[in-house]
Amino acid sequence: MSKKSCTFAAESCKDMNKQYPTARRVIGIGETVLDILFKNDQPQKAVPGGSTFNSIVSLGRAGVDCAIVTETGSDHVGDLICAFLQSNGVSDAFVCRHPGTKSHITLAFLDDNNDAQYTFYKDHATALIDEQLPDIHADGIVLFGSFFAINPVIRPVVGKLLREAKQAGAWLYYDINFRKSHVPDIPDVLANIEENMRLASLVRGSKEDFEYLYGLSDADAIYERVQPLCSTFILTDGAREIRFYDHGQVTTYPVQRIETVSTVGAGDNFNAGYIYAMLQGMDTPAERIAMAQRWSQDVCRQLGNNISDELVKNLLQPK
Repeated sequence: MSKKSCTFAAESCKDMNKQYPTARRVIGIGETVLDILFKNDQPQKAVPGGSTFNSIVSLGRAGVDCAIVTETGSDHVGDLICAFLQSNGVSDAFVCRHPGTKSHITLAFLDDNNDAQYTFYKDHATALIDEQLPDIHADGIVLFGSFFAINPVIRPVVGKLLREAKQAGAWLYYDINFRKSHVPDIPDVLANIEENMRLASLVRGSKEDFEYLYGLSDADAIYERVQPLCSTFILTDGAREIRFYDHGQVTTYPVQRIETVSTVGAGDNFNAGYIYAMLQGMDTPAERIAMAQRWSQDVCRQLGNNISDELVKNLLQPK
């Protein structure tokens, strides 16, 4: 792909890599959209989003050094997205923007339980990523997932970056997050999904993911399928218990029931909370999952994709 195909902050990329040659930063790899949330078929809020995007923004809000590898249009929405990243402490140095193209849009319709049903307006075949990419070091953390991480169109670039990160000794967190709308694509993307699992230090998936991918709903059967690829695995099932598998051993954690305003971003912030706990030196799965649930529950109590100002203030208070 020609470098001219993207409006790209190449100098910023170089500066960032020089500024943080060994810092333990988190690099997200994922799609970016503008989420428009509806309740009772009426628009309530529009906010930049995307699965990995939501995670990275919440981490940036909590003071973590972050950047995201993504793409968006050269339109006003793209301007909003880049400004949103910067205002939340996330570098936009690796955001690839396409001249003359429109940014992706997602409509999220909240039902009576405030769970979201999505309608996507994006063309995965047009996705492009410039090959000016971040340097990832042994103490780096990479968060990736959803269709962006398996899209055949950009897989040569994304796959290369993931393999280099693994080779460098980085810690990789893979959130499968496979949507029903992509079931017809399984023959073309399953090999990419399974390579991602092999590369990952930890895989998170939902029962729904594995029903789509393999027709499996039994938790232990799912892990039996996953274990040869990645032995450390978190299986979530909505409001039901969380199962943490590690080299054949399983521990279950209850999910606290709360009143929700919106479940948009719940899983994304679970991922972010888990990584935040790890960065804070919380070594046990119980500590990390407790923090992950705290972040997930916080975002469910509001109409938005990221952790609240209140939680940020609490996290950043001197210990």
